[in-house]
Amino acid sequence: MLDRRTLLSAAAACTAGAADAAPAPPSRLAWRDAARNRTVPVLIRRPAASILAGAGPAPLVLLSHGLGGTREGLAYLSAALATAGYVAVHLQHHGSDAAIWQGASDTRGAMGAAAMSPGAAAARLGDVVFALDHLLAGEEPLLRGAIDPARIAVAGHSYGAWTVSHMLGERLPLGGWGLSLPDRRLQAGIALSPIPPLPIPVFGVPASVAFGGISAPILHVTGAPDWRARTVGFRTATAPGVLAVLDGAVHASFAGEAEIGGRWNDPTYQPRVAGLCRLFLDAVLREDAAARVALLRGDGLAPRDTVEGKGLA
Repeated sequence: MLDRRTLLSAAAACTAGAADAAPAPPSRLAWRDAARNRTVPVLIRRPAASILAGAGPAPLVLLSHGLGGTREGLAYLSAALATAGYVAVHLQHHGSDAAIWQGASDTRGAMGAAAMSPGAAAARLGDVVFALDHLLAGEEPLLRGAIDPARIAVAGHSYGAWTVSHMLGERLPLGGWGLSLPDRRLQAGIALSPIPPLPIPVFGVPASVAFGGISAPILHVTGAPDWRARTVGFRTATAPGVLAVLDGAVHASFAGEAEIGGRWNDPTYQPRVAGLCRLFLDAVLREDAAARVALLRGDGLAPRDTVEGKGLA
């Protein structure tokens, strides 16, 4: 017997399907940030030409991979969003990407060193600021005139979720690193398996201070065994938000890193994550009331998954 949640999800899928179309093939480019003497590899997924032509400028989602990942990560998410009419741009962050472990004699040590590097962390945030500058200035011919500057979000997994939270106002340890954050051009964020905040004795600050500057709504999605620690941002920030906990998922379940494979590219949870993200972005960026209701109702989730929201009107 089909339960109520499954029936509602099927009905929503039928309604959405009429407007969906396969996205254009992905484009892989390298953008040069002359000010930082840094190259940012990107992967762009665009909606089908028929959708772009009929709907005007599209909402934009920037995607940030986790530690040791690449611009190819989270492909399942950008493919779903492009199918739904979003422009998705993956950023690859040198200094915390796959190059840190490929060929390393001590993979664990290389990963740990990159995770603790303030320079690599600051570079990630700078990559997002640069990408926004580059795109909104119309400097990417593929997307010139295709992006709605009033509807932009940022999404990421693990270290990418750290990037999301700080771009939207989480306080940086030991000062602001010369960055002017939050970046008000971002209207929403998606944090997949977010990193718990640093403990206070290790340059941390009270959670109320760390997350007090966040004003944009964030969707937090987790399921790792330590999921309670990963919900501090949702519980503490006064900004609107949504928290989804997927039963049985682990930290790697959300990565979508095909090159690493195994649990880092487990398709078990990917459709649910993509569905949550689409509903959240439709609710926030498109101000779709039906999507908000479906999101908070948990449409598309498994029976033991949970979702809760606050302040998402």
